[in-house]
Amino acid sequence: MTSPNSILFLGTGTSVGIPMVGCTCKVCLSSDHKDNRLRTSALVRIQNKNIQIDIGPDFRYQMLRNNILDLTAILLTHDHRDHVAGLDDLRAFNFIHEKKYDIYANSETIEGVKAQFGFIFTNQLYKSKAQFELIDIEKYKPFEIENITIVPIEITHGTQSILGFRFNELTYITDASKIDAIALEKIKGTKILVLNALRETVHPTHFSLSQALEIIDIIKPEKTYLTHISHHLGLHLDISKKLPANVFLAYDQLEVSF
Repeated sequence: MTSPNSILFLGTGTSVGIPMVGCTCKVCLSSDHKDNRLRTSALVRIQNKNIQIDIGPDFRYQMLRNNILDLTAILLTHDHRDHVAGLDDLRAFNFIHEKKYDIYANSETIEGVKAQFGFIFTNQLYKSKAQFELIDIEKYKPFEIENITIVPIEITHGTQSILGFRFNELTYITDASKIDAIALEKIKGTKILVLNALRETVHPTHFSLSQALEIIDIIKPEKTYLTHISHHLGLHLDISKKLPANVFLAYDQLEVSF
């Protein structure tokens, strides 16, 4: 029997994670496991394939604690360190499965990855480096991974153009500070929306909670799960009580079927 499609939230925290090093705020000291957030990434399980979205500094631990034994492919939203720093840990899968992995990203992200991981591309004598193929994708142009159709959606992160991804009923967006009218039309009809909400106050490069709720009201998905959350947002339990009935704070290891 085919397993249902799902998204597994591997991490739901911002770039410093929660708890943040050195912080003694109530969120960082919380005993609620839902307040303990690794850096944001997710695993989309669809047609029995494992598609990883972003591969940040917590990638190794995320694979271990969720017993993920292999990946089909990797999608990158953008090249910031909290979204790509785990690329070198892909080596373990290379060693075990003896294969190279396809990584899909826009041209700006590909250039950023090459700059950050220059040793992978320049040191041809080093045989134990991560093995992967960077594949350039264009905004709004659907592409396929083993018969799974994915639509890359252009969104704005500060001054940078990055990508969200739509898998038919599911759309995944993180680090957005603006979503234009063209992108909104591409997202409409989504049943499950994942969207970032950093904190309650306005931030120059990420949606605040109120801004995220405004976008949700335009798209009108059946359910929305908020991610890329900082300790400034507040306790999971407190914020959850303020949200509309069909909007939820995601948390690490939450799995949602679609």
